[in-house]
Parts: sequence; C-alpha cells; structure tokens
Amino acid sequence: MALLEVKNLVKHFVAARSVFGRPTAFIKAVDGVSFRVEAGKTLALVGESGCGKSTVSRLVLRLIEPDSGSVSFEGRDLLGLDANELRAFRRDAQIIFQDPYASLNPRMTVSQILTEPLALHDLVPPQRRRERVEELLRLVGLEPRFARRYPHEFSGGQRQRIAIARALAVEPKLIICDEPVSALDVSIRSQILNLLRDLQDRLGLAYIFVSHDLAVVKHIADRVAVMNLGGIVETAEAQELFASPRHPYSRALLSAIPVPNPRAKRSRMLLQGEMPSALNPPSGCRFHTRCPYVIERCRVEPPELLADAAGHLTACHRTTELPPSEAFVPVDGGFSPALERLVAAFSGAAEVPVSSGVGIVGAMPPAAV
Repeated sequence: MALLEVKNLVKHFVAARSVFGRPTAFIKAVDGVSFRVEAGKTLALVGESGCGKSTVSRLVLRLIEPDSGSVSFEGRDLLGLDANELRAFRRDAQIIFQDPYASLNPRMTVSQILTEPLALHDLVPPQRRRERVEELLRLVGLEPRFARRYPHEFSGGQRQRIAIARALAVEPKLIICDEPVSALDVSIRSQILNLLRDLQDRLGLAYIFVSHDLAVVKHIADRVAVMNLGGIVETAEAQELFASPRHPYSRALLSAIPVPNPRAKRSRMLLQGEMPSALNPPSGCRFHTRCPYVIERCRVEPPELLADAAGHLTACHRTTELPPSEAFVPVDGGFSPALERLVAAFSGAAEVPVSSGVGIVGAMPPAAV
C-alpha cells in the first residue's frame, strides 16, 4: 500500500461573480490529478509556473480544500477527517515553503520557532525541549548557539535549514518541498539538496518535491510527474523519463536544460505562442496550442493518461508516432576541455574542504553559509 494516494483531485477557484454574487468564471488550477507516493521515496511534480503543482501540494495537506477527488494517507481518507484528526495527521505530513524569508516568523527566535510544534503536539516534555531544539539544529548543520537568534540574522540558506528543522521537529513521514531551493543562490542549492537526501536516507522520509527546474529534479527524484495546465501529462521513474521522455511537453522541458559543454549537439524544441490561461483552457489536449505534432484529434478529444507495461504513463494521442526522443535529451558528457582546465585550476587552489551541506557550520559567520 502506498504511503499517499491521490485520485482525481480537482480545485477550481472563483475568478468572477455576478452582481448577485454567483460565480461566473473559474480558474481550473487542478483538474483531475492522480498519483502515488511510496514510503521513503521522492515524487517530483514539475512544470511551468502556473501549472498547478503548488496548489496540489496544499490540497494534499488540506491547507486548502479540494472541490472533488480523494486523498488517502496510509489508507485513511484525509478529506473525511475532523479538526482534531486533521491536527494529528499534520504530525505525519509537513511542508517546506519556497521562500525562507516569508515562512519564518520574524518576531520569534529560532528556539521559539522549533519549540512551537513540539508544544502543539505535546511530543517532548518542557524540560527537554531546549535539548531537542539543539538536536534539530545539529541535524540540519547549524550550531546550537543559533537558537537565540532571530530569522533576520541568517542568510537565505540558513533560513531554509531552519525551515527544514521545523518540519522535522514532529518526526513526519512525508514532507512536501515546495520549490525549496528556487529562492536560494546556486552555490547554496547543492548543500540543501544534499541535506534533504541525507535526511531521507537516515530517517526514511518520503518527499513530494515541487519544482520547475528539471536539472535539480534529476538528482533527487525517484519518480517524476510532469504537469501542464492543471493536469499530469506524463509520469515515470526519473531515470526512465530523463532517458526517454514521450510527451512533447516533457521533451520541450528537457531540451531547455542547459548543458555545460558548448560543443554538445542536440535539438531544441521551442514552444510557440503563450501558455494558455487556466481561466479558459483549450478544448481537447490542453497542450495542443503549442504542440508541434498537433493533429485534429488533439483539438477535440482529451487524451487519457495511459500506462505501458513498465508503468510509464503518458497522456498523448500520438505517443507511438513521435520521432525518437534521444535528440532532445541533454547529454551529460562533461565540461568542455577549456572549462575542465578552468575548474581544475580552481579546484587545485582550494584549501577549504567542500561540505556536503550536512556537517555543522562551525565557526563560520551566518552570512557565509
């Protein structure tokens, strides 16, 4: 049995009302999304901004209520829980928000931020909470002395570590990572990703990793679901999807991943036109207005998300007719010779060992992480 199972999840937001207050227009943010998350595994939800992936994450936790569909956690129907049962469920499922500058209360110290969930769920006796806060800070690579500081005293990477510690405080089984590295500098992203992978291996966590950056997803996900305009168009094991994407939209996303070798040859799949509005999505396949392989059937008949024998699901009428995908897949052939020499020169000059992002910060000042 899957840890989390979502079936036909739907959420439409009211965009306009009549003079009598009746809804007259809806934004179809999520329209029939289904997926499963196994214990200890990572499912990545990827797609362009506005495709509905962040809305899905909030629906799973019931931070917003769905219009229809079902969400099951360890076999329990989450949509049928009352207030007390929902609070108990929140101990098993937490979320890390995108912006570490907005997700932490600026009027609370780190100690207060991490103590709050412990007190809310009555997990640790009051006399042991300080010790538990120190354990959490060490777990995410921060020193216990940071507990007395306020969020504004930390860098973006350190704030995200604090947000991760807050999510870990209640010992959850599932953590939703809503673009946890998109607001961070590139130099900090690998540290946070390494930290998340290390915590997953040590604690057996399951992740729903929401991102628009496929280069990041490739290194953390076990399975990938590609979303377009409120629906999932392709789902497969991460290795399989990156090696052989089948949906034209997935191919376009993969072809946009930069390759660190200027001599690498591959085809770019450039999408023409604007992304359609979720207020008035196109009929048939919602990708047909930008798809280079569109036929008349695509304009009138919505494709079903169908699986093959290997569990690779694709929602496309022309899956078997499309050209081979190898031309669109970024090849990890290493750096160009000139760039390799440059990297080697800088690597040889380095005297400070590179941290995986899991070790304690040590005596470094907050802004240096």
